[in-house]
Amino acid sequence: MLTKQVKQQLLSIVGPENYDDSKVECLVYSYDATPGYQSMPDAVIKPGCTNEVAAIVKVCNEHKVPIIPRGSGTNLSGGTCPTEGGLVLLFNRMNSLLEIDEENLTATVQPGLITLDLISAVEKKGLFYPPDPSSMKISTIGGNINENSGGLRGLKYGVTRDYVIGLEVVLPNGDIIRTGGKLAKDVAGYDLTKLFVGSEGTLGIVTEAILKLIPIPETTKTMLALYQDLDAAAQSVAKIISNKIIPVTLEFLDRPTLIVVEDFAKIGLPTNVEAVLLIEQDGPPEVVERDMKRMADICLEEKAVSVEIAETELDAVALKTARRTALSALARLKPTTILEDATVPRSEIAKMVRAINEIATKHNVNICTFGHAGDGNLHPTCITDARDHDEMERVELAFADIFAVAIDLGGTITGEHGVGAMKAPYLEWKLKKEGIAAMKGIKQAFDPNNIMNPGKIFAKESRKRVVVSS
Repeated sequence: MLTKQVKQQLLSIVGPENYDDSKVECLVYSYDATPGYQSMPDAVIKPGCTNEVAAIVKVCNEHKVPIIPRGSGTNLSGGTCPTEGGLVLLFNRMNSLLEIDEENLTATVQPGLITLDLISAVEKKGLFYPPDPSSMKISTIGGNINENSGGLRGLKYGVTRDYVIGLEVVLPNGDIIRTGGKLAKDVAGYDLTKLFVGSEGTLGIVTEAILKLIPIPETTKTMLALYQDLDAAAQSVAKIISNKIIPVTLEFLDRPTLIVVEDFAKIGLPTNVEAVLLIEQDGPPEVVERDMKRMADICLEEKAVSVEIAETELDAVALKTARRTALSALARLKPTTILEDATVPRSEIAKMVRAINEIATKHNVNICTFGHAGDGNLHPTCITDARDHDEMERVELAFADIFAVAIDLGGTITGEHGVGAMKAPYLEWKLKKEGIAAMKGIKQAFDPNNIMNPGKIFAKESRKRVVVSS
């Protein structure tokens, strides 16, 4: 509970209209998009500028009040659930696109700016911000930075970290620092910019970001390759990359996901095949034509039953939109939908998909699989009901097995969703005790009072590793 003294100090910073500790408001921000995680904060606060954020942090640090910086709450790892109470920090009032610098190809933004609003604004000027998480219609840039979000275009263009070149950050003691800038090169000291990206709000609060932009691609084409064999689809992915072709998008959907997505989107997706690859390429027209023809040939060589290139931009948009709706489509089936993101080397995708199916059978749970095949980032998604405690136990065991297999195949427990609270018990499997100790040392140096999003990334106890045959 916040004391009256702390509450009065916070009210004096932001005003009563930007502070709320009612049960209704606290309930609204007691959870995020992660099933099974809910905890009430003590209050919700909405700063209007960096100085207000710094003043709030100083008060919280003095009184050891937890702070949870929050965007739209679309994260899938329990990262913005206030598991230890405290103050949820919202950026609704800090949501401006401050500048588009066409000379330096940068955009300067506040953390509350919606991702799609940024993308749309820069494209009007013939520029391009590639990171495109599926939640981009509602997710914020600040949230993307905290989680180092990926997206469908990640194979060719990378993730959020690759486009953040400067930050303004409020440290846990209330100090304000700036890192990086509008620079093509900068090796002055430690790369603090990259350290804060993906730190899940545990090291500081991002209040402004300078983002790299690139020229918008001249043309784009999209195609769908259909398969009756999962191995053939996976082999196509590996062969496309080994032929030195890097498409923008190289997505995988299995048959259960296809059926549900088509029922939701109704755009004529095939539901009588075992898997599809959604492939997109962009660039100069002659390059796109060459690459699309070669990729189509590769898919057919690898036993695709058919390859269809979208005839119009509307058709292409429909295909990509359908892929982005996979989570929403699956969520219609049962009350609880748990979407994960185990990642493996591209060469191991077929093994990983087979292992996921075997694990689902082993634990008697329903798992659909889709994801970014081009970078090995698969999204096994379990359709379940949180009220069925027996099934939820089996679901948890199934995902533990999935993470174990991913690591055994040279992969990791998360490619883009972050660790948060959900995956914290598994992090030691990937990093070992020594890696966890190194990360805790960084956390302690920045945040000795552990006020910044406590209870995330570092589990109080790691889960026991079970050897799983893959």
